[in-house]
Amino acid sequence: MRTLTTLAALCCTAILSQSISAATSQDQLKQEAATLIPAFAKHLMDTVQQAKEDGGPVAAVAACQTLAPEIADEHSNANWKIGRTSLKTRNSDNAPDAWERNVLEQFAERAANGEDVKTISYAETVNGQFRLMKAIPLQEGCLGCHGNEIKPAIAAALNEKYPNDQATGYSVGDIRGAFTLRHLGAQD
Repeated sequence: MRTLTTLAALCCTAILSQSISAATSQDQLKQEAATLIPAFAKHLMDTVQQAKEDGGPVAAVAACQTLAPEIADEHSNANWKIGRTSLKTRNSDNAPDAWERNVLEQFAERAANGEDVKTISYAETVNGQFRLMKAIPLQEGCLGCHGNEIKPAIAAALNEKYPNDQATGYSVGDIRGAFTLRHLGAQD
């Protein structure tokens, strides 16, 4: 009987240890993912701002179309794939997959319930792959291309570059979309 009790205790300890290890691993992945977002966001904003300063808002539209995917690739690495998505996409290449769509809908509900958009995020392991999303709140400087009153020249440039554009009609503080990250490394 004592052997059976000892065996049961060892099994419980092993299961508990594995659960703690998985939780620690997930916490570490959340922290790692969270450190990647600010540099990616800054690089995107700096690039659009520089294009705007160099050639005006229409040049910023062109720069966003050509450079944003390259910037996402630059910030992705052997372990992480980083990008952006939204329920109202501008570039169809950024359309959400089913998991991302569900998370974006949860983000909208959380914001509607009063949660601060700047703090909204979600992470989980999906089919053995750790994934994280963080809401992108619309900022004042984004209204020229994403707001309700877009100047005709910018609207024309957007229509030329993105004929199926849905990413307008936002106000400051709305959820513009989300950063989306996938951990590509081996999972515990």
